[in-house]
Amino acid sequence: MTDWRRSDFHYELPEHLIAHRPPSQRTASRMLVIDRQSGERADRRFTDLPGYLRPGDLLVLNDTRVIPARLEAAKATGGRVEVMIERVIDAEAGTLLVQLRANRAPRPGAELALPEGAGAVVAGREGRFFHLQLADYGPDLWGYLERVGRVPLPPYIRREDDPEDRERYQTVFAQRPGAVAAPTAGLHFDEAMLERVRGLGVSVACVTLHVGAGTFAPVTSDNLEAHSMHAERLQVSSETVAEVDACRQRGGRVVAVGTTVVRALESAAAEGRLQPFTGETKLFITPGYRFRVVDGLLTNFHLPESTLLMLVSAFGGYQPVMAAYRHAVAAEYRFFSYGDAMLIV
Repeated sequence: MTDWRRSDFHYELPEHLIAHRPPSQRTASRMLVIDRQSGERADRRFTDLPGYLRPGDLLVLNDTRVIPARLEAAKATGGRVEVMIERVIDAEAGTLLVQLRANRAPRPGAELALPEGAGAVVAGREGRFFHLQLADYGPDLWGYLERVGRVPLPPYIRREDDPEDRERYQTVFAQRPGAVAAPTAGLHFDEAMLERVRGLGVSVACVTLHVGAGTFAPVTSDNLEAHSMHAERLQVSSETVAEVDACRQRGGRVVAVGTTVVRALESAAAEGRLQPFTGETKLFITPGYRFRVVDGLLTNFHLPESTLLMLVSAFGGYQPVMAAYRHAVAAEYRFFSYGDAMLIV
């Protein structure tokens, strides 16, 4: 990290360009393409993606599954509490790390009533998060959350979730429950597009990074060196490491679908070489970072001054990426989770 400031990553975004609903079809988005070497850009459609891939490339997806992480609860006094799960610490034991929104924050030891006769005890506090111990929710925590929880739409989508979000705020390749925000670059894919990609001779592999609500946390200091990055859990398997090694040997490119895949792969290569990894990462990527694994990136458009925009600027080059964002605003691309895509190759 050098002398980069939060304000270096500011851009003006009109409110009407924030996508509050998904497109009619997953693949119906636009796609802004940036050449990483020349900085040249082109306005395309997401359906043009196969034309930018080559036989021998490796497309890496994040197979995390978004859980219905918003729950309604009540205090013993009857006061309403909204529970927003940040992380399932232990699914078998029913222990959660959560945010609690209430007129007055419950104290450690307080009991909460949850739907279907379940209950919870506030076991402790960790900064802005609380530890909850659930009880009487049945034999399966994931099933309980699917029944009573609501889709945790991002804060910039200013509407309540509806039945459509159950499907559309989830990738078609989601497998491992644990995220409270979608890996949004993956939302553009349907099964037919994945088959088209494979038909080109492009391999597909997965990592798992459970996106936390911290992904929306603002950078509070203008000095990036003072920013404390949020932690997220990830797994990079030995099978995926082998896929990356095979891609390198055949001269292909590793194309990450989303900033979460970049964070997972680069975290697993922190010692200099990609290795299987299971654990947490607090990796904060800013311009000047030397990428060890990723050669291409498909991503969405991110919030001004966000850590995700900083990562994209590190990968695509600060000037080309910020110029591309100004172009995207002028060309009225749709922004954020349900918005359009950007491809950097």
